[in-house]
Amino acid sequence: MSIKGRSLQLFFIDGRPDGMLTAEVFNWTGHVLRSPRTQLKEALSRSEVKHTGVYILLGEKGGRPLAYIGEAEEISTRLINHAANKDWWETVIAVTTAADNLHKAHVKYLESRLVEIAKSVSATSLENANIPARSSLSEADIANMESFLETLQMVLPAIRVDLFLDKSRATTAEDNKAIAETVVFEIASPRIGVNAVAHLKDGEMIVQAGSLARSSWVGDTKSKTHYHKLFEELCEIGILVASGDHSRFTKDYAFSSPSAAGAIVNGRSTNGRTAWKLVNDGRTYAEWEAAQLERSIGE
Repeated sequence: MSIKGRSLQLFFIDGRPDGMLTAEVFNWTGHVLRSPRTQLKEALSRSEVKHTGVYILLGEKGGRPLAYIGEAEEISTRLINHAANKDWWETVIAVTTAADNLHKAHVKYLESRLVEIAKSVSATSLENANIPARSSLSEADIANMESFLETLQMVLPAIRVDLFLDKSRATTAEDNKAIAETVVFEIASPRIGVNAVAHLKDGEMIVQAGSLARSSWVGDTKSKTHYHKLFEELCEIGILVASGDHSRFTKDYAFSSPSAAGAIVNGRSTNGRTAWKLVNDGRTYAEWEAAQLERSIGE
């Protein structure tokens, strides 16, 4: 039997969810420290920031999220420099190993790959202008670093670092066959020109490429909600592109809930449980879900 589950241990250093924390995974050599800039002095006193590793600065500039990815043989020294010369960042993520067994070539490779991944996802702007050159590593070391990165990309979203999280989904012919054999939902409104199709997979609501959404956000614009910001981000990174009087999804894109997907399609806050309807019989997502739960109780 193949087991995909992993155990993540979070330690809230001062007992506050928005304070310093560490993250480790069983049987993984990596160690992640997240610290707000307001606790930088305390973070610099910790042994892990004296290690060789990569770090991520997170903040906003001009009202937009911004990040910077770097590497150092001693992270603390670099952070002191960035505190003096970069005023926009509010959070630092330090990635090291408990035994300090990463060396300069390792972290230069990790830095290059992280910048490459972040730029390809385009969820957050980077202050890094270019992708740094990768260091020369042996085939075995490259395999080890890629394995390290795979686990790191699981850890970071768990501590609210999403710039490496790609929500677009590539669809193969095999995937299309599987979609055809499962439940498919739609939001269709000829009046506003919305016509979107989505399906559930691994707990995500995946809106399919070619779906038509509103051309702009029409909901509350006085205070930018999470969905309003997400709508703008998807337009910026090319997931949504102008198509006549609409916006068109250029790729399959995964949302965490039916309401999140519905809000982007409709351009306003939406109850996705009632907005999405089954293509084959018109039941709402809520009605379909209730039937599934009733069936599971009877089994």
